[in-house]
Amino acid sequence: MKIKTEAGERHVLAITVDNEAGVLAKITGLFTARGYNIESLTVADISSDHALSRITIVTNGPPPIIDQIIAQLDRLVPVHKVTDLTDNGAHVEREIALVKVAGTGDKRIEALRLADVFRAKVVDTTISSFIFEITGNSEKVDRFVALMRECGLVEVGRTGVVAIARGAEAL
Repeated sequence: MKIKTEAGERHVLAITVDNEAGVLAKITGLFTARGYNIESLTVADISSDHALSRITIVTNGPPPIIDQIIAQLDRLVPVHKVTDLTDNGAHVEREIALVKVAGTGDKRIEALRLADVFRAKVVDTTISSFIFEITGNSEKVDRFVALMRECGLVEVGRTGVVAIARGAEAL
């Protein structure tokens, strides 16, 4: 199966679902069956009784396809609500990355300087390497990782995007 890469807009979908086995497979299967890519996916328990979870999915596609995906997600039994945060207006997105950089001398100094500029925290250090933690939108994390390639990037671990709508109302 070929994943479709049609020109389209980036959309952040927040989906409230029952917290039960197989729900995530149903939702990702919906994307797979139609050949659309999920760029980022996060899941977290959101209720005190552990009955509900929130899935945040970042995907790309033309507006008619995104509308179709939302309509099909809404029809799934374990889904309570689907919100397109991109279409609903202002929202806050964050991602966390752990970035391992190895280097000595000038490269080590440059890595520390860049980390300071990007407000990345050093969470582990050895004589020849650092592990930085950086938090921000995906573009900020991408820029930091790209700059660290010049300083001796070894490894990157990233979370998915977490997003929430601005304002006093809940989803």
